[in-house]
Amino acid sequence: MSAIAFWGAVELGLIYGFVALGVFLAFRVLDFPDLTVDGSFPLGAAVAAVAITGGWDPWFACVLAAFGGALCGLVTAFLNVRFGILNLLASILTMIALFSVNLRIMGRPNMAVLNQETVITPFYDLGLADHLVRPAVLAVLVLATVLLLARFLGSDFGLATRAAGANPRMARANGVDVGRQIYFGMGLSNALTGLGGALFAQIAGFADVTSGVGTIVVGLAAVIVGETLFRSRTMLVALFSVVVGSVVYRVAVQMALSADFLFLKASDLNLVTAVLVTLALILPKLRARRRAVQ
Repeated sequence: MSAIAFWGAVELGLIYGFVALGVFLAFRVLDFPDLTVDGSFPLGAAVAAVAITGGWDPWFACVLAAFGGALCGLVTAFLNVRFGILNLLASILTMIALFSVNLRIMGRPNMAVLNQETVITPFYDLGLADHLVRPAVLAVLVLATVLLLARFLGSDFGLATRAAGANPRMARANGVDVGRQIYFGMGLSNALTGLGGALFAQIAGFADVTSGVGTIVVGLAAVIVGETLFRSRTMLVALFSVVVGSVVYRVAVQMALSADFLFLKASDLNLVTAVLVTLALILPKLRARRRAVQ
């Protein structure tokens, strides 16, 4: 695997780190199985692409994409909290609807963002190689996001959100409005996913309605790999591990596809993903059994 391919995998892993953080909030903090991300990721890319090609500032395009993703999460939460629709089914309904919404936003199945100013453009003058500038900027952005999320989840409101996911009945007994926490948590989760989609469109140079297919699997893979590598009860380390898991997952996929002896092609990406996620799920159990025997 060449250096450019390696840093390209790191770059993609950092972009999907935002998705992984969103999936972590939904699945681990709120205990809310959410498939909305398969729709909110391409929505963020579509909103950013339309805004940037329309002459808007790329940073403002990211804000719009995050806001659009938050609205998607709020719709899923509304269906679940207000009408009692099963959380998984509510997210599937939102995800299906977003396919048409994304087509409406772009007016076509895909849109190019080539030769447009992006959030990375001002940093190309730092003297670093192009394939290093993008990962460096993305690393700073995702690190800042991790620190802000850790700060939030350690606040009173954040602790209430964690309580709502861990034990809703006990949270209600202590005066926590569980419905409000679900609304906020789902909105924040999909806002991060929408932001990841916006950054993906700017880095990759295009937005596509099918770019969200399998996003939830990638996010879950990052969470599982991160939790396998780092075992800690502190929220900061847990959030950091999710991002590391996203990068490790992408590098592992790139290494597998680049290994000639495996005879894999780019079309085998989903197969490699399934195998890596399966291994990440099996290894901790095998490790626990070995310890039990010893």
